[in-house]
Amino acid sequence: MSTLELCEKYFGTRDVYKLMSLKKSASEKEVKKAYHKLSLLVHPDRVPDEQKEESTEKFKVLSKLYQVLTDTQKRALYDEQGIIDDDDDAESKLSSWLDLWSKIFKPITEEEINTYEKEYIGSELECSDIKKAYLGGKGCINYMMNHVPFMKVEDEPRIQKLVQGWIAAGEVPEHKIFTEEPAAKRKKRHQKYARESKEAKVIKERIDRRKKEKDEQDLEASGGDLQQMILARRNKRESNFTSMMDRLMEKYAGVDDDDEVDFSALGKNCKKKKSAKKPAHKSPAKKLHGVKNGRVEKGKN
Repeated sequence: MSTLELCEKYFGTRDVYKLMSLKKSASEKEVKKAYHKLSLLVHPDRVPDEQKEESTEKFKVLSKLYQVLTDTQKRALYDEQGIIDDDDDAESKLSSWLDLWSKIFKPITEEEINTYEKEYIGSELECSDIKKAYLGGKGCINYMMNHVPFMKVEDEPRIQKLVQGWIAAGEVPEHKIFTEEPAAKRKKRHQKYARESKEAKVIKERIDRRKKEKDEQDLEASGGDLQQMILARRNKRESNFTSMMDRLMEKYAGVDDDDEVDFSALGKNCKKKKSAKKPAHKSPAKKLHGVKNGRVEKGKN
């Protein structure tokens, strides 16, 4: 299936801008923000196991759409003819999309998440998301739980009141599944939420315990001196860097003496810059290796 067919299958529309709630004139920054918001909801690492297969496909579709909207030529083709080029088979690999996602968005700390949650709850954005989820799920609260960030069972009374107000004002239609939700369905959701909360708490405690044990081991190794522990960690990082440079030196020890190997961008392919050719006959000289400005240079006495 084509990208647009998959988009319609998983999201119910072939309109990329409508899916991401964007105007056609949206800037790249706005596209990035919309993509981040949607991709968080379907990221394969952020959903239950039973949803992973479908979530993976949704994630790939969103990532493809993001690439289209951030590429001038691909976006122009879609805007003018409603076409998305699906010729690049390599782009269908999930690992490629996950790599792209991790490069676009920096790791988020727990503190940043908590700060954003406080700003989000009760905001206009949350109200908009609740309304969209209510309409999209036709009143199904389970659907809303999966589509509104940070929504918990504790929020249900507040959200019930909010939606009831919209119904009374005629802003949204009444769905009996919301206003008259069966008690058995609500109980099942609450039990699942309680179980998942307990599991999350256990996992967090385990992670915190391991981190504390690691800190205690490092502190003990430094003789109980916090400053020495920090210094030891810094020295370890520097030692790792030196070892890496030694391996690089060994790897490239056989290159031509007239070559200069550029290691200024670690993790990328090394670039070799050829200097002007020297006379063919010259007496051998002792070689010296040095590191300057991020480059490994090979010189002569």
